[in-house]
Amino acid sequence: MLSHRLTTDTDDQTDDRYAPGHLGELTEHLSFDMVDTALDETRTAQQRVRDLPSRVVVYLLLAACLFPDVGYTGVWRKLTAGLRRSAPARPSASGLAQARRRVGPAPFRWLFDLLRGPEGATPGRTGVWFKDLLVTAIDGTILTVADTSRVRTDYVKQAGNHGGTGYPQVRLLALVTCGTRALIDAVFGPTTTGETSTVPGLMNSMRTGMLVLADRNFDARDVLTGIATTGADFLVRGKTGRHLPVLARHRDGSYTSRIDRLPVRVIDAEITITTDHGREQANYRLLTTLHDPDRYPAHQLVSLYHERWEIETTYLELKSSMLAGRVLRARTTSGVAQEIYALLITYQLLRTVISDATYDTGIDPDRGSFTIAWQAARDQVILAQSVMSETVIDLVGQIGTQVQADPLPQRRLRVCPRIVKRAISKYQARGPAIDRTCRKARLDICILTGEPP
Repeated sequence: MLSHRLTTDTDDQTDDRYAPGHLGELTEHLSFDMVDTALDETRTAQQRVRDLPSRVVVYLLLAACLFPDVGYTGVWRKLTAGLRRSAPARPSASGLAQARRRVGPAPFRWLFDLLRGPEGATPGRTGVWFKDLLVTAIDGTILTVADTSRVRTDYVKQAGNHGGTGYPQVRLLALVTCGTRALIDAVFGPTTTGETSTVPGLMNSMRTGMLVLADRNFDARDVLTGIATTGADFLVRGKTGRHLPVLARHRDGSYTSRIDRLPVRVIDAEITITTDHGREQANYRLLTTLHDPDRYPAHQLVSLYHERWEIETTYLELKSSMLAGRVLRARTTSGVAQEIYALLITYQLLRTVISDATYDTGIDPDRGSFTIAWQAARDQVILAQSVMSETVIDLVGQIGTQVQADPLPQRRLRVCPRIVKRAISKYQARGPAIDRTCRKARLDICILTGEPP
């Protein structure tokens, strides 16, 4: 396998057709050899060296995830801006489209499988583990894709009174490390397949020593039994309408029950949130396979369940920060798969940099600013610096240095109303004023010890 070097301002080699193939400083975490191996393993490497080698096309698609506001020709200009000479090729939009189709989604799936995992989850790392368990979460979200006939063959629009409306949509389901927000695994498909039906695609990545958090949508017998079968433990919000027999009571107020043949521990709790605007109360039921009440007290598990929201922040970073709320570019089903895997790879690379930057600093990984890392990575792509694969890799680099310099403040307990801040229709937005104030709050947990509701 040939190895090609990138020509930058500090490189004395002459430019070649591989020069635009880089990802700035992130290339240190996704080397040329890794991309070449992915192309070889998936048999998608070019038979002869073209003006757009397959490796360059892979980096182009990854770089596009850093620049959602420009087209592929604009991304090409970003990749070549820091080169000593102009890139040897000035491809047209149609030429870039043909190159993307030629490479296809296979090498991106291969690279995602290579990079995914609980990055930075060193045993005992603060904010990542709960006692001896790696804290993870599963949940789903929706991505919007282009409204073309070739996309609609696999992905449907949201049903409405007058047929499908809006854009076709993709359901993405991920398993995430809560402390670092690194992607352990992800699957996607049409929205006609529900979240609970998609969960089995993630179960090969669950293992003993892992605690999986999930909301009450995943309180389904097959889902809970499937997670337990992998050896992983779960902490899932349960549906209070389900009758669960009391088999044994524990001193902390929890009790042992059974779902079909699966023994579970049930925790019923009353949550009170107090702000300067008043108090609100709600009853929660949690189901878990952590049966030891002495090692895993009910009160601690109720507090831990709040970590499930880290996966919501993951989707915020993917959809709001990286995609900026935009529809995916791809106009074919294979292109959609290619672009989603590219998005997940780029996200994982940024999370790896943040995890490395906060390691041994005393700063929790979730205090590393994703926005700062994303913006710094964009700058390094334009400058085309720190892209050479060296024997010793700087785990911090320019991106990590900026993350270290401006960590997010420690979190305070706050509450914000879950409302639509920008209505689809300006007429629906009219009406009484809505209080959108974000307030400091105090959380009180009371474990209910009476008869199950």
